[in-house]
Amino acid sequence: MDLTYRPRRLRRTPALRAMVREFSLSAADFIYPLFVHEGAEVEPIGAMPGANRWSLDHLIGEVQRAWGLGIRCIVLFPKVSEGLKTEDGAECFNQHGLIPRAIARLKQELPEMTVMTDVALDPYSCDGHDGIVSSQGIVLNDETIDQLCRQAVVQARAGADLIGPSDMMDGRVGAIREALDDEGFEHVGIISYAAKYSSAYYGPFREALDSAPRAAGDKPIPTDKSTYQMDPANAREAITEAQLDEQEGADILMVKPGLAYLDIIHRLREESTMPIAAYNVSGEYSMVKAAAERGWIDERAVVLETLLSFKRAGADLILTYHACDAAEWLKQG
Repeated sequence: MDLTYRPRRLRRTPALRAMVREFSLSAADFIYPLFVHEGAEVEPIGAMPGANRWSLDHLIGEVQRAWGLGIRCIVLFPKVSEGLKTEDGAECFNQHGLIPRAIARLKQELPEMTVMTDVALDPYSCDGHDGIVSSQGIVLNDETIDQLCRQAVVQARAGADLIGPSDMMDGRVGAIREALDDEGFEHVGIISYAAKYSSAYYGPFREALDSAPRAAGDKPIPTDKSTYQMDPANAREAITEAQLDEQEGADILMVKPGLAYLDIIHRLREESTMPIAAYNVSGEYSMVKAAAERGWIDERAVVLETLLSFKRAGADLILTYHACDAAEWLKQG
């Protein structure tokens, strides 16, 4: 055939393919989510094969392992004892609580590791919502933000580097930024869940933390989080949310979930020059694990291809439970 241009010329050898590769992955791209609890042992999470709830003692070893693989940021999520959960989630700003102690311990043992936290009430709420639920069953915005600001300050005081408000209350980024600055924590960054969708992909995560919405006596409790998390049908709204968070002082914007919302990552990349993170959420993780356990897919190949898709869509950072495995595979080449 008389062809002037043959794209296959640059695919002919591994060296040629590497020369023209447009995107790449590295362990430094990953943020590793870790679940912590008050127990003394490591507890496997049934719905998330390979993931665990870590005791504080065992957490240190896992974070050191991640550091050795080249991962430079972890994010902590607490499994809070039922007896500490209340309607207002006040345990979230207990300075002696599980997360502040975990942060302080990590910063003592491995000060170089970037520690990100989660700011929301759902792990601490007996209602299982990210905000305070009124007696009429309404998730209260402004009253919730007061609690979130206190939570963020306690986490910053313990040594957190990045505060991650995942609650989706209106105006929370600006309020948290002001609260942190007022307490002398201007150096602490905010990685906002700018476009967090009301998604079915969060199921395994809610099992890990026992944080799903639940009935409590006679008070009506919304069965889902659709009054504050975004409608999966909406794309333009994500731009509005991201712009508001950027104006209010966010340092990094996040899209959650990631894989089912690659178009949203791409839209935000075109609209903003800020760093963008994608959350490769628990449901996405568990589907890959389940298929791999059955021998239906090549886990390594699928995971690395999936993570690369986030970079190609425009993400700079990826929160993923595959972080340590992926970092190992990247080292192997």
